Amino acid sequence: MNSAQDDLDARLRESVLLSQPVPGDRLMLADATLLAALDGTRPLTPNERQALSASPLTLRRFRQLSLQRQAAGQSAANDPVWTGSSGMLRAASTASAAQALESLVTDDGHWTLHFLPQDGGWQVILGLSAEAPFAARLLREQPQLRVIDGGGAIVLQGRLDADGECERVWPFATAPASHFQLYGAGFAVEPVAP
Repeated sequence: MNSAQDDLDARLRESVLLSQPVPGDRLMLADATLLAALDGTRPLTPNERQALSASPLTLRRFRQLSLQRQAAGQSAANDPVWTGSSGMLRAASTASAAQALESLVTDDGHWTLHFLPQDGGWQVILGLSAEAPFAARLLREQPQLRVIDGGGAIVLQGRLDADGECERVWPFATAPASHFQLYGAGFAVEPVAP
């Protein structure tokens, strides 16, 4: 009986935390940061924990990501489930090399971002590796995908074409390398929640 009461109390606390409106609330942490915390690959810093607890919207997103990971963990081991990939801008040897960034690859090697100069700006192309265990499913289902930078801004959003690519104009005024350096050098490719 006591554990049932504890469970009910925990659900009530969760409900209160998630439903409290906060004026001007917005997502305070990028999905890549929240996923890394869920994976245990990078704990949240004290400031990130404070941002999470102060933002019901971010807390709801954290809960949704946690539930998605639980559901993915309950799939069969050979089921090609993909919930996101992340990567980092690696240090360039010179400043001029950093300005001429050609591509970034996710840590799992399944996604590549290509940057092509175009009309004084850049074109960004997201490419899926044919070797990715979930490639056939993503090409078949055509889910909406997005690439976000380390600050949570959307770099690219769309659906893969038959070649496993999605292409858009680079949406920022700064060059790709400089932009990623400004936002922690990280990026993530993730499905867009319906």
